[in-house]
This record gives sequence, C-alpha cells and structure tokens, in this order.
Amino acid sequence: MRFVADLHIHSKYSRACSKDCDLEHLTWWARRKGVTLVGTGDFTHPAWFEHLRENLVPAEPGLFRLREDLDTAIRRRLPPACSASDVRFMLSVEISTIYKRAERTRKVHHLVYVPDFEAAEKFNQRLGRIGNLGSDGRPILGLDSRDLLEITLESGAGSYLVPAHVWTPWFAVLGSKSGFDAIEDCYADLAEHVFALETGLSSDPEMNWKISGLDRYRLVSNSDAHSPPMLGREATVFDTDLDYFALKRALETGRGHAGSIEFFPEEGKYHVDGHRKCGVRMEPGETRAHGGLCPECGKPLTVGVLSRVAELADRAEAVRPAGAAPFRSLVPLPEVMSEILGVGPKSKKVLREIDQLTATFGPELSILQDVPPEDLEARSPLLGEAVRRLRRGEVIRDPGYDGEYGVIRLFEPAELRQSATIGLFDDGLFATAEKPVKQRSIPESAPPVAGKPVAAQPKTKTGTLLGGLDPDQREAAGSGDGPLLIIAGPGTGKTRTLTHRLAHLVSDRDVPPEQCLAITFTRRAAEEMAERLAALVPAQAAKLTVATFHSLGVRILRALHDRAGLSADFGIADQARQLAILAEVTGEEGDARRMLGELSRHRRTGSTDELAERYTKALRHQDLVDFDDLVALPAALLEADPALAAAYRERYRWISVDEYQDVDEQQYRLLRLLAPADGNLTAIGDPDQAIYRFRGADVGFFLRFQQDFAPARTVQLTRNYRSNPRIVDAALRVIEPGTLVPGRELRPMGAHGDAPVGVHHAADERAEAAFVVRTIDQLLGGASFHSLDSGRVAADGTQGLGFADFAVLYRTDRQARGPTTGWPNGPAWRRSSPSSRSRGRGPRWPSASGARATSCSRAAVLRPRSTRRWTC
Repeated sequence: MRFVADLHIHSKYSRACSKDCDLEHLTWWARRKGVTLVGTGDFTHPAWFEHLRENLVPAEPGLFRLREDLDTAIRRRLPPACSASDVRFMLSVEISTIYKRAERTRKVHHLVYVPDFEAAEKFNQRLGRIGNLGSDGRPILGLDSRDLLEITLESGAGSYLVPAHVWTPWFAVLGSKSGFDAIEDCYADLAEHVFALETGLSSDPEMNWKISGLDRYRLVSNSDAHSPPMLGREATVFDTDLDYFALKRALETGRGHAGSIEFFPEEGKYHVDGHRKCGVRMEPGETRAHGGLCPECGKPLTVGVLSRVAELADRAEAVRPAGAAPFRSLVPLPEVMSEILGVGPKSKKVLREIDQLTATFGPELSILQDVPPEDLEARSPLLGEAVRRLRRGEVIRDPGYDGEYGVIRLFEPAELRQSATIGLFDDGLFATAEKPVKQRSIPESAPPVAGKPVAAQPKTKTGTLLGGLDPDQREAAGSGDGPLLIIAGPGTGKTRTLTHRLAHLVSDRDVPPEQCLAITFTRRAAEEMAERLAALVPAQAAKLTVATFHSLGVRILRALHDRAGLSADFGIADQARQLAILAEVTGEEGDARRMLGELSRHRRTGSTDELAERYTKALRHQDLVDFDDLVALPAALLEADPALAAAYRERYRWISVDEYQDVDEQQYRLLRLLAPADGNLTAIGDPDQAIYRFRGADVGFFLRFQQDFAPARTVQLTRNYRSNPRIVDAALRVIEPGTLVPGRELRPMGAHGDAPVGVHHAADERAEAAFVVRTIDQLLGGASFHSLDSGRVAADGTQGLGFADFAVLYRTDRQARGPTTGWPNGPAWRRSSPSSRSRGRGPRWPSASGARATSCSRAAVLRPRSTRRWTC
C-alpha cells in the first residue's frame, strides 16, 4: 500500500513545543493532513515514554495505534472525508550529540527508531547512564555520534539511526559549522549501518544529487514538527506493507521507497548565506567575494546549505542516481490560503477556510497533490490557480538565511488585488492560535576582575631528572636531608615536584628505594603517583612504597595482626556492615547512619566513649576492622612498642606526604610515630586549600610543621601553569583576607587564553542555575536551535569547546539536590535524588555525558562564601 510517513516530530516534553503535542492531537492532525504513519518522538523522556505505553497498543509488526476508546472519540470530531483513514505510530526520538573530535566541537542531531518498547527501554537505560533523559524530550548528550549509533544497534534487532537534517549549519552531520565532510567520517567503523539521510527543510534531493558520495543513501524528509499543525509539511512516501520492518527494508534497498514531499528548499531557514542581525543575505558567489564576512559588521556570515552543498559537490550538475525515488515540492495549505486571504497562516480566517476545504475534498496533502484544480476553482479561482502553479513548480522564491524562514509566493501582489471570496465556516476543533512564548531575560554577569599578567620564564635544563622543572620545583625536588615543607599553590605542579623528588633521591642520590614511603589521600592519587614514578625510574619504581594512609595501615595490620587481636585474614567492614553492627549495638536501626557519622568524627580526633567501646568490641567479635581502625590501630601498636616504632622508622627513612593540610588527628599521630622530628620527612600541600575540616582534618598540623619537625626548610611553588592571569589574580584577591600563607604569591605561566572571571549575584538558586546554563550555552555557540533562533546565543562557538571542557563546582552535594532549574533544553546532572528523576518539565543543571560536576569538597578550589553567588 502507498502511504505517507512523518517520522520526525516532538512531544510536549520538548522545549519550544506546543502543549498539544500529545497522542490525541497528533492523531487528529495526522488524519486532517493525510499522514498515515507518525513517529512518536521523544521516547527517551520518562513521562512521555509512560504516556506512550499507556495509550498505544500493538498494531502491525513494529507499529502501534491509539487506544480504541481514544481513537473512536477523535474520529467523531473529524468530517467523514478525513475520519476514515487509519493512523499508526512508530517509536522514534531525536538525539543531539555535542562532543569534540579532531580538535573541533561537533554538534550532530540523529533520529533513532526502534521496533518495540523493550528495545526502547534498553536504549533508554544505556543513555540514562550518560545524561538525564528527563531534562528535555530531545536530550543533548556529550556522546560521540559513532557511539550513539553503536548503542542504537545494540538496543535490539531492527533498531536503526538516520542522521537528521544533514545540512543544517550548526547541528548536522554535514553542517558547515560543526559537522564532517562525509558521513563515513562521522560514524567511523559503523558507517555502513547508516542507509538513509534526512535532507532537512533547506535542501531537497536534487541538491544532494550533486555529491556522488551520497548516492548510496535513501533521502527522506520529515516535518520536525513542534506542534501538531506542522505535521506533513515535509514527509516521506512509501509503497510497502504497513510494517516497521518493511519500511526499514525499503530504506535499505530502495524497493518500496516511493519518494518524498519537500519544502521548496528556499523556504528553509538556512538555505543561503547571511547575517540576520545586519539583514544581510547572500548567494554563494557573493559570500566568496566578501571573504565569508558580513559587509555591514565584518563578522563571519552563517554559511547556508546552498554554499555547503557547493563546497562538497563533485558534480557540476545534479545527477539522479539509478533507482532514486522522485520528490515533489509543496507549500503547506495554510500558507497558500494565507497568501490568498492576506492574513496570517494561523489566523482564524485561514483555519476556518481549511476546515471547509478538508470537509469537502479530504486531507490537506490530497488537496495539494490530487484534487483536480477545476474542482477547487469552484470554491475559489485563486485557489485553483495556486494549486496549478504549485504542481508545476512555478513559485516566487525569497530564500531563507541565518535562521530566518524564506517565503514562497504563488502570486505577484497585483494579482491578488482582485480578491476571490471564500465562505467562512466554524473553527476547527483543535485549531487555536498558539500564544507567543515569552522569553525570560537573564541578567548579565558583573564586570570581570582585571588581572595582572606575568611573563613566563623559561625552565632551566640541567640534564638530570630535575632538568625539566622550574626553579621553585627544582629547589624543592633537589633539597637534601632533613624535614622539608613545600607550600604548593594551585596549579604549580605539586605531584610533578613530589614524584621528581622521589625519583631524584633513588636515581641521583642513591637512596635505597625500599626506604622511601610516599603517602597520599586517595587510591587514584596513589595510582597516578606510581605511574609517574614508573615512567621516571622504571628500575626502582616497584621497590618504592606508594600508599594512602589507609592502605599503609592495612599493610601494618597484616604484618602485626596477632598483636591487634586479629586473624591473618581479618575483614574490613564496609558501610553497610558498620550500620548493621551499630544498629545491633544500639537497637536503633533508623538512626544508625547519623550515629555512625558522629562516631567516626569522634574516633578520628582520638576521643572515645561507651558507645565507641561497644561498637569496637562488636567489630572485633566478628574479626573486623573499619576504615577508622586502619589508621588508629597501627598508631596504637607503634605507640605501645617503641622498639617496633623504631624498626618502622628505620625501614622508611624517607617519607613524603601529599596534601598535608588535610591530615586529621589519627593520621598525624601515625605519622609522628613513623617520622622522627629531625628525619627526612617531606610534606607538600597548601593550607589555603584545606577543605576537609568537616571530616576531622586540621590545618593546624600544617601550620606547626616547622615546630614539630625542626629545623625544617620551606620552599614555595609560586608558578601557576593551570590558569590565565585574570583567574589567578581574582583568586588571590578572594583568598587574600583569610590567607594562611603570609605574602602569598602566585604567578601565571604560559598561555591559557584570556577568559575573564565574572562574579554573578543571583536572586535564588533557580536564577543561579539559569545563569550557569546560559553561560555554557553561549560558549558552546548554542546547544539547540532555540538558542540561536531566540538570540540567546549570537556567536558560533568558535572556541572549539564540548561538554567535556566544562566543570560546574558547588560547595556541597546538598546544593545539587535543590530545585536546580536553568537548563532549558539540554543535558542534566544525573542525581539519585527524587527531585532530579522527576517528570523533567523544566530545566536542569547542564552536563551530561562529558561535562563534569563535582562538589568543592571533591575538588581543591576556592569556594564562594555564599551559596547565592556563583564564581567562575
């Protein structure tokens, strides 16, 4: 059977989409338009997914129909000429991916189709681990296009992907701003699984036939409807069984792909080149003559589809590939009537006329393509003539550019002066004019803080392991015996200095590597340090001891388990086991988590009470220790036996401690037992980055290092290699009133751009989130069409940034669980709290898939004093 399919639409859960984008209205309009098969759109959105499952029932293989009771009610509201046809749905979604490949930011939209809810659910689960699918009906993910295709193929037999509107400048596989020069470049080793391309509103198949590399693809068209009345403005025609798998085979082989219904490409928003702000529109030749720059403002023009096709074309003229389907360009019937009546296409007058026409002649697409013009002339001579001209392609074209729709006219103004009157009829059941969307203004950021650049100084090369270090780092790494305190400002190469010091000791100064102990706070930091040492001194690295405080404690306890009253294979209780034991001890299961936190804080400061003693006894009864024991027990064993402590001191004669500002009472106690006051202890850190006081850390131990370990040398690392001068200067100003380093100095080195620091005062957390999102959106050059069309983003995002280049820092995890609105059409932080898994209407914090979100307690950064102020 021959039928029309529109397989790119959106639901009411997508941004800038009508609230009428539900199944009932889509079904009503599909019958009114003459569209048999409609994509559901947005099946990744949790609320829409549930709506689909509740209201769709299986029909033909891979297709669905509306529930019988709903469908019957809709048929009753349509005239007989439109109510007889069936409407089917096919599970579909548009996915936006923004990522970096080959040092360029890529922004590509894709259409994904699956044959059943099981495949959709599997697909959603995979994407749900990457981004928050509830943030928008069309999720924006920092996921490589190739990887999205792989996830699609793995979701189930029959699932497939079609690149969406392939020529759109900003968001398409072949787009001039952020795409590729070939489909194969985008999808890499999986490119053979792509067999169809969506041409988009600004191109038609004939334009694509100028590029031989596209000959093997089936060219399809869809409406990309954001409201039900837009259904069918572009569509694809099939001549197959009404069957998901038959349709897929038609796209794979060409057999059964009967063509497409197109816009005249000039009507698309990006057909030719231009600059909307300046009102400049240019054909490709004019653009080349002006060097791609706007003659009014000198900024780069938005290069449209016509120019981009010409750039990639390898044929002077279009050559229709063998077996390629035909196409027909139409103008939507409301636009035809709008021109004839001289009013807007959404006006009540136009809608009433179309109601009467469809009641008489059937669906709109049939009126435009099949009804004899003579029959239409009985209603209006102008309408009959308009349809004749339209079918012959005799139209007046005013091409669109830089986000402005073009205008296709069928008459010259003089021809319309003698108007033809058409009767007025009742309004359509759902034909209500849409209200304009009000854009909320977001305040601009405060002026940036001025910075003071410092010229970079070349590093001195000495031909040794210390040759690649700067003078400060070299002084610290090459220091001799005795205690050493290294005050390392942010971005000054702390880990580099510490690892080079250890490598220098064992390589250049013949210190036995077995005598070296390096202690850090996290397993990841320890692994990184070990990897660097393996690269610097591969022969000795395996003999060095690199550990966290807790893993060092495990080593000591494994060796001394009998002294601690433990078996050789004692266990380490995880939090679940700890909570169970504490609940058993207290009999208060509901309050165990709070009590465990308080108990841990007391034990880390060395204090004890009856509850701690009972809890510890219960642990030992099960031959268990907890994480606090891993430090406290070794310290107690060494403290009780001076000879044992002396043996460990002799074993580890060179000790280095990273992040010394974050040690707590028990860690300090263990360290004092391992390192004599005049021993070879190197402590590195920055007291102004002490952020773990809430966990028991005490920066006072750092501040009294020179009294504890005398006489100690002090070296400061003052060259910052991470940030530009403005950021460094602003950070120094923020920290200066409360700095714990007298005469604090930090000098920016090298080139890191000239991005200013802005301090933005937000009215509340929602406004704060909106500001963060707007900033990221602008730096990306727009994460959606709405960003560009609304004027919220004016630049192209030429910085080459992707989501993975952004980090949003907040002080505590609690802040991330609030009502974090602000991201109007994009990715969101994935959170376990109910607030972030809710219906998803409204924005969320940006990130998803590539961008990083972390609390300041997990990132050593200077934090703002107020949760209502956001500092970047």
